[in-house]
Amino acid sequence: MHCIGFFIYPGHQILDLACPLGAFESVAQVVGRPLYALQILSRIGGLVKSSGSVPVATSAVRDASVDTLMVAGGEIGPMLAPGEVAAVTEIAGRTPRIASVCTGAFMLAEAGLLNGRRATTHWRVARRLQQDYPLIHVEVDRIFVVDGGVWTSAGITAGIDLALALIEADQGREVAREVARELVVYHRRAGGQSQFSPISQMEPDSDRIRIALAFARDHLHEPLPVERLAEAAHLSVRQFGRAFRRETGETPARAVERLRTEAARMRLQAGSEPVEKIAQAVGFFDPERMRRAFVKLYGMPPQAIRRADQQHMKKSSPG
Repeated sequence: MHCIGFFIYPGHQILDLACPLGAFESVAQVVGRPLYALQILSRIGGLVKSSGSVPVATSAVRDASVDTLMVAGGEIGPMLAPGEVAAVTEIAGRTPRIASVCTGAFMLAEAGLLNGRRATTHWRVARRLQQDYPLIHVEVDRIFVVDGGVWTSAGITAGIDLALALIEADQGREVAREVARELVVYHRRAGGQSQFSPISQMEPDSDRIRIALAFARDHLHEPLPVERLAEAAHLSVRQFGRAFRRETGETPARAVERLRTEAARMRLQAGSEPVEKIAQAVGFFDPERMRRAFVKLYGMPPQAIRRADQQHMKKSSPG
């Protein structure tokens, strides 16, 4: 049985522990038998408080023998205390596979485990990681990165994506897919996928503008003039235009273009579907129009995006 040890310390983020732990725990429910033994570890064992003061029972890391060590993120200062780093360094030296969630990458970096490797972390502290540890190649805008036997992920819920990728590497794609269904999440975001999303950045205050955006997302393949969006929001065109710009900082037409571009990029990442077919499916209709939108938002055309994503996925493949 594959043993996974989750290393925590005072001030860890409880979701960085719970998200991947829940994914591995769900494997037994999916396949009908336990395939993973799960341990929560700390430097000396006992109760360890999270950043929200939630106490978590742990075993001492010195007594552990694990196949995968996963370091949770959290408050960077307490994490980098010499005793904590020494404990991780010691067990990492006898563990075949190492992983971190969110700021847990700082622990791996301090232990020298990321030197000469590619890695990622939460976007908010990615530049700090690069500045503090120049021997690492930090990929700021990635969900997770695999470099040899070391796996690092972006913030918090990206730990689920990381866990699903590890499960897929261990147990196969179908088991990982079923675990994702059990967790009620998308199968998993690709490691090379951006941490950012134009869709998620548009969070209006009013229900009417949210309804209009939801309508747009559901009807991207259809013409979406401002009149149609205003009708969905039950506002006049003039009222809708003013409210939309006030709450999103964009015109309705520009927002729809961004939504379509985001949807097109996700389809590009998902497979080999022709660009012309993708343009039709997301409502651009004209591939040249989609190309201009990609260059405006991402700085490169769709085919270049696809090549870059495919190259990154090859580099991030396990082993």
